[in-house]
Amino acid sequence: MTKPLLAIATSMLALAICATALANPSNKWRLQFSGSARTDGVIELKFSPVGGDSFTVTVDIPDNTSENHVAKLVVETLKEKLPSDGYHVERDDGEDVLIKARHGAAHFDLTIESNTVEHVRINRDRE
Repeated sequence: MTKPLLAIATSMLALAICATALANPSNKWRLQFSGSARTDGVIELKFSPVGGDSFTVTVDIPDNTSENHVAKLVVETLKEKLPSDGYHVERDDGEDVLIKARHGAAHFDLTIESNTVEHVRINRDRE
């Protein structure tokens, strides 16, 4: 193998190792919403279950939606789109959303892929 190809292969391996190290799956995640929507927009959440394929869930948020109602829309959408035998979703304190892997289901990583809702902030916590 030539030096440039070896360097590329080594770099790609290092990136793959770093990406794996950054993933931090859990059996429970908390999303905390703050602020009221000042535009229509979409929140896109990516689920990456251990040993499974990643998938994305999008939630449409209309303009002038309060943080509590944003959380409610997220819960309703997740309950509709996530497999009920794998996940439990609930609201906590009005503006928080808890997403839990059901007993026996794989732990998962949760990332906020995008949030186009102006003035709505999302804080993601691993529990």
